Amino acid sequence: MKHLLKLSDLTPEEITGILDLADQLKYEKKNGIPHEHLKGKSLGMIFEKSSTRTRVSFEVGMQELGGYPLFLSSNDLQIGRGEPVQDTARVLSRYLDGIMIRTFAQSEVEDLAKYGSIPIINGLTDYCHPCQVLADLMTIREHKGSFKNLKMCFIGDGNNMANSLMVGAIKMGLSFAIACPKGYEPDADLMKWASENGEFLCTESVEEAAKDADILVTDVWASMGQEAEIAERKKTFEGYQINASLMSLSKADAMVLHCLPAHREEEITAEVFEAHAAEIFDEAENRLHAQKAVLVTLMKD
Repeated sequence: MKHLLKLSDLTPEEITGILDLADQLKYEKKNGIPHEHLKGKSLGMIFEKSSTRTRVSFEVGMQELGGYPLFLSSNDLQIGRGEPVQDTARVLSRYLDGIMIRTFAQSEVEDLAKYGSIPIINGLTDYCHPCQVLADLMTIREHKGSFKNLKMCFIGDGNNMANSLMVGAIKMGLSFAIACPKGYEPDADLMKWASENGEFLCTESVEEAAKDADILVTDVWASMGQEAEIAERKKTFEGYQINASLMSLSKADAMVLHCLPAHREEEITAEVFEAHAAEIFDEAENRLHAQKAVLVTLMKD
């Protein structure tokens, strides 16, 4: 494992290794045990999309590992003024020990890895969100004990979260169902892969997707960069909501996850959100631990 570009690049064993290390690092943090595995290392963090959780978790995580995080806004880089990504990759590889990038195009992440000579971590693209889903898997395993015989259900837009959740679930042996409006399905190639490698369902019916689910997940109806579509999407996604009625179709002990920020009374009701807040904020915290595990896996000598 040289980079974290997308979950489909990783084997189930590599994912399990990251989750096991994340558990260890979380234990060490909670018990005040130092773990400066990356002392003297530097991480460049390129943000072409702003973020609360991604910036804070990577910055704090790198510091806790003994390294140095460097925030790089696209407004401050020549890449934001038209410098080819391959030149940026080669220059930053001379200065840094690793790069985390949060951007729009997946090709930009792939090109950084192709032309650079240091580990590249995908902090989010329009195509996928691997770091978030590693935290989600970590949280599921904490609450459920294992992944055996679990069903994950995603309600909403077949976006980057749906793409990565689908891959992560199938690779770890969960069944995966998604309910989304027609025309808003996840990536077609990933759906084909999921159907060939596990138990997979894509439907327009939220009831069908949520039936007997162990984990229900949702995301905002309009992601960053889709602000012009908000009014249209609110109409299209009406009914694609995790609420008490939908929860009644799932398992009695079903957990709820949300990558945040959450728009209460849109994709999830305030009632359900608050009833499952412990799980959701465990999930948010686990971004820190899962990403520290990725950093150590990729950057430790």
